[in-house]
Amino acid sequence: MKSNNNIAFSRRAFMRTTGLAGGGMLIGFNLFQACKPKTTLKAPVDLSQLDYRDFNAFIKIAENGVVTIFSPNPEIGQGVKTSMPMIIAEELDVAWKNVHVVQGKLDQENYDRQVAGGSQSIRHGWDALRQTGATAKQMLVNAAAARWGIDAAECSVSEGVITSPTGETLGYGEIVNEAAVLEKERMEKGAALVASLSEGEEAPEDTIELKDPKDYKIIGKEIPNVDIDEIITGKPLFGLDYKPEGMVYAAVVRPPAFGQQLKSFDASKAKAMPGVIDVVTIGEKARKLIEAQPNVGGILSSSDKVVVIAETTWQAFKAKEAIEAEWEDDERMESTADHDTELNKLLDGKEFNTMREDGNVVKAFAEADQILERTYEAPFLPHNCMEPMNFYADITDSKVHLVGPIQTPAWKAGAVAAMLDRKPEEIELEMTRQGGGFGRRLYGDFVLEAAEISDKIRKPVKVVYTREDDMNDGIYRMALKYRIKAGVKDGKVTAYHLKEAAVNSNMYGLIPNFFPAGAIENYKVDTAAYSSNITTGAWRAPYTNFLAYAEQSFFDELAELMEVDKVQMRIDLLKKVDPSADERIQYSPERMIEVIETVVEKSGWGTKPNNVYQGFVNYYCHNSHVAEVADVEIENGEPVVKKITCVVDCGIVVNPLGATNQAEGGVIDGMGHSMYGDYGFENGKPLATNFDKYRLIRMKEAPKVEVHFIKNELSPTGLGEPTLPPAGGAIANAFKAATGNRLYQQPFTKNPDLLKPKKQEIIG
Repeated sequence: MKSNNNIAFSRRAFMRTTGLAGGGMLIGFNLFQACKPKTTLKAPVDLSQLDYRDFNAFIKIAENGVVTIFSPNPEIGQGVKTSMPMIIAEELDVAWKNVHVVQGKLDQENYDRQVAGGSQSIRHGWDALRQTGATAKQMLVNAAAARWGIDAAECSVSEGVITSPTGETLGYGEIVNEAAVLEKERMEKGAALVASLSEGEEAPEDTIELKDPKDYKIIGKEIPNVDIDEIITGKPLFGLDYKPEGMVYAAVVRPPAFGQQLKSFDASKAKAMPGVIDVVTIGEKARKLIEAQPNVGGILSSSDKVVVIAETTWQAFKAKEAIEAEWEDDERMESTADHDTELNKLLDGKEFNTMREDGNVVKAFAEADQILERTYEAPFLPHNCMEPMNFYADITDSKVHLVGPIQTPAWKAGAVAAMLDRKPEEIELEMTRQGGGFGRRLYGDFVLEAAEISDKIRKPVKVVYTREDDMNDGIYRMALKYRIKAGVKDGKVTAYHLKEAAVNSNMYGLIPNFFPAGAIENYKVDTAAYSSNITTGAWRAPYTNFLAYAEQSFFDELAELMEVDKVQMRIDLLKKVDPSADERIQYSPERMIEVIETVVEKSGWGTKPNNVYQGFVNYYCHNSHVAEVADVEIENGEPVVKKITCVVDCGIVVNPLGATNQAEGGVIDGMGHSMYGDYGFENGKPLATNFDKYRLIRMKEAPKVEVHFIKNELSPTGLGEPTLPPAGGAIANAFKAATGNRLYQQPFTKNPDLLKPKKQEIIG
């Protein structure tokens, strides 16, 4: 949808102002509150339940003209701490050099929504953030006009300086206190007006005029990350950096396998080690929370855990190794072979949840001239954030102070309050910058551990995971399989049936309405899940991170069966889609065709030398349209990915520098995990607990990534995830071109024989 440049809203519901003791003004904007009442949100258990619509922002303007913008959403590397304030600053019309950005803490009174996940922050904040800046600017202009005795419409503004028709100027800092007084008077009059209205009458709405995109001075410019100086110089930013006076460290001994409970332990050796303060157990309060909120059991073990309290992390880690714990099996001890068998049973069975059904696929398959059916498989995956899980807690009779990296602060604050039987208003939670999230920090099991430990020892404490802890006690991308079947009649695709079998949970409700929904008359999506005691959850681009590869690899093979051009086949299908006739359709066929045509041009599709093999993919997810082409060459008898060309339509690009980083990172992440990511279990125990056995992509293996953005004036959409899902499919299709072998299982390196070119048959 085109960006709206005129927004009507209820000013009284939207904002409030507060004078600062030292001069200046704090402007509080209750974003979206003018549009809808506050809603009560339930604790999300996966991304499909996250609601990104409601949150707030604050602006502080000082007398010296410096503008502080509080960024309410968690920063996990996706760049919202830079890009969201950029949007406000653009409409506020202040020079970016005069903007100071501060991470907001959890504030459920003033901030309705503080979540990082689903690539939705900019998309849902776009109109409200612009409105925030424009409204603040209008307040300041009104104050300047009142001082000069002229109409506000006669004033102009540029980079925080208001100019009258006669050339007089006032900086924001010079007029900010008058603006605060004027706005307070205005709000009081507005409140009196509302009180005088008869039942059914509505107060008039204010209309704020927003900038035309052609006039943007900040949006669309390459702005460095606001934290970049602190990051590269090692200044405190992350959860691991937080070290208040008197804090101790905790290392936790957790069950070594899923399905086990603590039977007994001997801590005598650990207690005698240097720096060890105490050894305690936790688990009782966690079990009570699980009983009250069963969904917590999906992220947190019910077993008792042994906790080493020490003066330093190293002392805590070494003492933890000295704990002699005995464990007993409490549930079925699952293995990867079991999961493989169970998922195959689900695909072969008849018990499915049908998520979308158009036409009659059974009839269409019966009438088809050709049928193609393939099954695609993917393993569990850990998140492996660069910064291991950690969190600080200080529990006293008078307060609950929590600090650290968390993607869902409100959910976790509520869970801690419930676990400790404390009032929600007693919880203070501060967010640090996060060394990666990828969905792992949505769940916050580590927050609950820190809170229970501090409550028991009554000291400020930080729980810190080792890498082994992080991987052994993860919340993993679930193992899953897709079976796709297509029917062709008279040279046309007439039937499409997608089946999903996954561990613990299935695709969320919008995915069945992605491409090719609406393009094929007889279309069906079925899902089934196997319940497991292994904790699973969202992993960057949930479900689509594997589905894109499966579907797009399948389309390539289908085109080969039909003997048609692979790219043109997709375009022909897209031209059949009419979103106006089917409101369930999530994507725009026109925007998808544009990214396809652009990537064909930018990648030199079909024009490369004979030694360059290309693979094509187009995909829609997180409200953005992406097309990618992988270039592969054979080196030393094996295919090597040399370049990936990526074209993205995500609407207006707020910060091209950050956007390019996100797009490139998504492509590399998608390539690395489709090529190498493999994680499994034996009798409930993970088979890899560090990078000696879990393979990640290496720097020398990263290809050149060339990113292009479609230029338009449409409202921004997601970018943190959409470039990841297509990468695996583009590579698989390029590998097929290079080797002649189709790949049906990730990681691709699991079948090394398929990565070798087929030998040419010699005749004569």
